[in-house]
Amino acid sequence: MRYEQVNLFAGLQFPHAKSIADAAIEAFTTGQVDSVYLVYNEFRSVMSQRIVVERLLPIPRLEEASTRPPTGVHLAGGAETAGTPAIEYLYEPTPDELFNTLIPRHVAIQVWRALLESNAAFFASQMTAMDAATRNSADMIEQLTLYMNKVRQAAITREIIEVVSGAGAL
Repeated sequence: MRYEQVNLFAGLQFPHAKSIADAAIEAFTTGQVDSVYLVYNEFRSVMSQRIVVERLLPIPRLEEASTRPPTGVHLAGGAETAGTPAIEYLYEPTPDELFNTLIPRHVAIQVWRALLESNAAFFASQMTAMDAATRNSADMIEQLTLYMNKVRQAAITREIIEVVSGAGAL
C-alpha cells in the first residue's frame, strides 16, 4: 500500500483528489511503481454499478491510426505522407511547461471523476438498501399485526369457551 486516506467520502472535496493524484505522480516519476491504476465503482443506475479498472499512469496513447491521414494522401503544400504526417506544431509555452501543468491536472481530474463515480454508486447502493429495509419492515409489521390479531382472537375465543362452560355447569 502506497497511499491511504481514511474517511475520505465523509467530506469529499477536490483537494482530496489532488493529494491522491500528487502521490500517484510522485510514485510514478520516482520509479517506485511502473504504472498506476484506478479501481472504482462506476455508477450506471440505482440498481446497477460496475467495477472499473483504468490505467492512470502512464497515460494511454490514443489510437494513432485514427489520427493519422491515410498513406498516399496529399497534404497542403504538396507533401505526401508515408505513414506519418509532415506537420510540425509549435507550442507556446514549451512542451515541458505544458506537460508539467497539464499532466498533473489531467491525473487529478481523472481521480476526482473516479471519486465522484464511487460516491454516486455508494449513495445509490445506500438508497437501494434503505428502500429494501423499508419494504422489509412494512412486511414484518404486517406479519406481526396478523400474528397479534390471531393471538388476541384465540384469547377471546378461550374466554368465551370458559364463560359458556361455566354457565353450562350451573
